[in-house]
Amino acid sequence: MRRSTAPSRIPVLPLSLGLGLLLLLSLVCGVGLGAAEVGWADVPRFLWAGLTGGTVSAGDAAAYTIVWEIRLPRVLLGAVVGAGLAAVGVAVQAMVRNALADPFVLGISSGAAVGANAVILLGAFAGLGVWALSVSAFASALAAMALVYAVARSPRGLTPLRLILTGTALAYGFEALTTVMVFGAARGEAARSAMMWLLGSLGGATWAQVPIAAATVAAGWFWLRWRAETLNALAMGDETSAALGVPPSRLRRELFLVTAAVTGTVVAVSGAIGFVGLMVPHVVRMVVGADHRRVLAVAPFAGAVLLVWADVLSRLLLAPAELPVGVITAVVGVPAFILLMRRGGYAFGGG
Repeated sequence: MRRSTAPSRIPVLPLSLGLGLLLLLSLVCGVGLGAAEVGWADVPRFLWAGLTGGTVSAGDAAAYTIVWEIRLPRVLLGAVVGAGLAAVGVAVQAMVRNALADPFVLGISSGAAVGANAVILLGAFAGLGVWALSVSAFASALAAMALVYAVARSPRGLTPLRLILTGTALAYGFEALTTVMVFGAARGEAARSAMMWLLGSLGGATWAQVPIAAATVAAGWFWLRWRAETLNALAMGDETSAALGVPPSRLRRELFLVTAAVTGTVVAVSGAIGFVGLMVPHVVRMVVGADHRRVLAVAPFAGAVLLVWADVLSRLLLAPAELPVGVITAVVGVPAFILLMRRGGYAFGGG
């Protein structure tokens, strides 16, 4: 693992606090901005009424519903999903020791897409009502996880190459199945909804989804922080990891289960939002170094801020229509990522 050539690193604590404050500001802006105009002076009043159980006048009822029932759960879910994708991106890149890896390299998101599109296009699990999409996507993500694990496992455990090849190969298979369902859809609007989900969208966010996603992401992040030292060892290679007393196969198996559970959960509530899990870990390493204790302390905040603002742009650029948020993360992220990488001195696992 190459050492950084950077002369200094930004301290983690003030950086995390600064990003935390920026996230709070971003959440307020995310609630205030949208196709339907809501006065900035009314936003804190409506939020306070919602938090305290207060009342609003009949004339403000529509604006209050937009702020409290539609936009607030949406921006909160966006922050949770962004944080989860960033944290899992850090773990996956360490797990497979590949700079191009992201949370979707394991094929979990493609598997979730099969279940989601079965609901959107075929009406599967209709008896579950509003939970049909999330439950189906999560169940198919777990099934995809089990299949990837069964195929990738070998007598030597889960090796990085087998994980990447298996996840990539099965992802193509899942995508082909999804494509067949989309092209066979009888209704054009259903196909449009399916494509919107495949590219990522927070438009269906509800209050019921927020605590489930937040609890899963928080549990996954705490576990990764607890195992940050072992991630440092794993990133240096299996031989070095074993020499340091960290069994690489067992750790990789644990990482696979944790990352798959978090990825399946966030994909189930937001669709397949790409690029966050790829870009954010690299950018954070450039700022704080390669130590996973430092990276995992900062990356979730950065991912949350990025996705909140990406969702705001997705709502505003073609208002009143919406763009898939995954389009925004790609359009904004690709040039930013290339620019940062070309500044020199950066290598995965190093400076």
